[in-house]
Amino acid sequence: MSAKPKFAVVLSGCGVYDGAEIHEAVLTLLAIDRHGGSYQCFAPDRPQMHVVNHLTGQPAEESRNVLVESARIARGQIKDVAQFNPADFDAMIFPGGFGAAKNLCSFAVDGPDCSVDPATETAVKAMAAAKKPIGALCIAPALMAKIMGDGVDVTIGNDPGTAEAIEKMGAKHKTAGHGQVVVDAKHKLATSPCYMLDASISQIAEGADNTVKTLIGMMG
Repeated sequence: MSAKPKFAVVLSGCGVYDGAEIHEAVLTLLAIDRHGGSYQCFAPDRPQMHVVNHLTGQPAEESRNVLVESARIARGQIKDVAQFNPADFDAMIFPGGFGAAKNLCSFAVDGPDCSVDPATETAVKAMAAAKKPIGALCIAPALMAKIMGDGVDVTIGNDPGTAEAIEKMGAKHKTAGHGQVVVDAKHKLATSPCYMLDASISQIAEGADNTVKTLIGMMG
């Protein structure tokens, strides 16, 4: 592990309904910084599944790029996830938001039969092969279930339908509450429900912080 733990933070756009959940993303970056770490943000360079008007909740007639939108959260300091090299980082973490299930994979529309963005899948598998820890918040554990399968332990909180879909992908779902982290030591994976539960922003901060602390504890 580096003297200052280095995190790769993978975003999926900007905004809960069609991209990364902004509270989860920002509070993850804050947690990394407060625990003495550094971070580099990544996102896939591809079109979003769609664009949602966050005032009305309705789809909008426009197209946006996942990397360009994620750059809003990262203040422009972001790279294409296709450039990710696991040798440069000690851990990887995925904030949630519908973008994780629409842009990083198609779980939001295809459920267990979803496809995964190829560059994102390559990055996750490279990190897993390097035996370095990965974290996932909110709905992002569904992405981990699809990529890892193989009985991996994850949580999305307590939603029965989502938990059932995750188990159909070969994962094992564990019920968890606010701020709780489910750890799969074999796969070096830490997951927390965040906004998959009816949560306050303070509870999101707790979930992000606890996940980051857990990942630091799992580093070599």
